[in-house]
Amino acid sequence: MLRTVLAAALCLGLPASVAAQEVTLSFAHWLPPTHPLQPTGFEPWIQSIEDASDGRIKIDIYPAQQLGAAGDHYDMARDGIADITWINPGYQPGRFPLHAIGELPLMMSDAKAGSRAFDAWYRQYAPQEMSDVYYCMTHSHDPGTFHSKDPVRTPADIEGKNVRPAHATMARWVSLMGGASVQVPAPEAREAIAKGAADMITFPWGSIFIFGIDKEVSNHLDTPLYVSSQAIVMNKDMVEGLPDDLRQIIDDHCTPEWTETVVSGWVDAEAAGRDRMIEEGHTLYKPTAEDLAKWRESAAPLTQEWMEAVNARGVDAQAAYDGYVAALQEAGALMGDD
Repeated sequence: MLRTVLAAALCLGLPASVAAQEVTLSFAHWLPPTHPLQPTGFEPWIQSIEDASDGRIKIDIYPAQQLGAAGDHYDMARDGIADITWINPGYQPGRFPLHAIGELPLMMSDAKAGSRAFDAWYRQYAPQEMSDVYYCMTHSHDPGTFHSKDPVRTPADIEGKNVRPAHATMARWVSLMGGASVQVPAPEAREAIAKGAADMITFPWGSIFIFGIDKEVSNHLDTPLYVSSQAIVMNKDMVEGLPDDLRQIIDDHCTPEWTETVVSGWVDAEAAGRDRMIEEGHTLYKPTAEDLAKWRESAAPLTQEWMEAVNARGVDAQAAYDGYVAALQEAGALMGDD
């Protein structure tokens, strides 16, 4: 969908080389336009790109699945349906096993520094795992948890319940704990809860309000249980076809530093949701050390399964895991390391 102004420039008698340097790009995501990530993250990032290019790059935003379903956004970038997309790799289980390390629970405690660390770590693997797109950045939301109609304190409370999980790894964890997964993307989660198809959901705090689920659930496990990691990717032909100076601007806006900048407003908005829960009389349960030990024990098989999947791709899973842990630890974002 990259568009030049070549024809208009030729009509004005301007050189074709001038026209070729002006492009309009489409940026598709599946969040509502009122979601804090758009005004606090996407829009400032886009404005910085446009400013750095002196207006030669324009980017139009298409939110709320306007160009395609949430789970299709990676392929939309690959196929040029959109030039830039915001994706949740967890919506395609097994396709991006290295990136799925960000889905392992009870690891990331700080999503700002943690996003920067995750992005810096993943860049060594992105060229092989996302080779058919231009990888820009990865970031994680403020750590989420279980939000339920009934109290949830330990893994035993998941048994027999229907749960809308954030991604494939959470779905597997739910299964290990004796629950059943109700697989729907975030925009459809409220309906699943409201109609009784799901008893609980894994979400970051603020999104419970953003997606209108606060009237459906009133019990919350008060701990940073997991994160879901999203990425911005671009159509490879589009990026490679840019003039060198415009390509450099794109490269300069796809860095670990930018991923922290883009996600920071969203992280703050999600964290504020917890305070709002308290103000509105919801019930929050803070797990004891014994409770957390039970949650960690129930999640332990997920790490082993992740390593098996990564080893099957010909990558040293232990080295990759150790590198990720070290990156989080250095950033001060490893859960239980404060």
